[in-house]
Amino acid sequence: MAFKINNFLLIDVDNDFSRALAGHYFDSALADAPSTLVIAGSNMRQLVKMMFDELIKDYCYCDFENEISVSELASYLHEHHNIQGVLFNRTDYLLADEKQRFIYNSLHKNRFLVSQNESDFTFSPLADPAHSNHLSCQTDIAQTPLSLIEFN
Repeated sequence: MAFKINNFLLIDVDNDFSRALAGHYFDSALADAPSTLVIAGSNMRQLVKMMFDELIKDYCYCDFENEISVSELASYLHEHHNIQGVLFNRTDYLLADEKQRFIYNSLHKNRFLVSQNESDFTFSPLADPAHSNHLSCQTDIAQTPLSLIEFN
């Protein structure tokens, strides 16, 4: 049975990998349903192209080295998407330093490493412990209710 990436967040570090993954699952000519993949990264030009090609449902700018940017991403995802998990290119995750991995492991409790071979992708659950905090998109911590916002 194929791994379903419906309503997943893909962390875009390597745009060629991201495009290949999204294309494999959501090529508009082959897919029987529109893409539900959300992607976050800093290469906005490439993310917009993927949206116009209908390979992704939505994109978000995020500087993953900046906790404020990641926290804003978490709030946006909590309000606008029902993210079921996060996908990381295996190579990018393994090359990340300890601080970067903490941020990655805070995004969601369901996290998967993705590897690409000649014709397919393989998914393996991430064994590192997940962290639930202000960087997590699946918890109410990410929510900012209007009652807590002060208007001047």
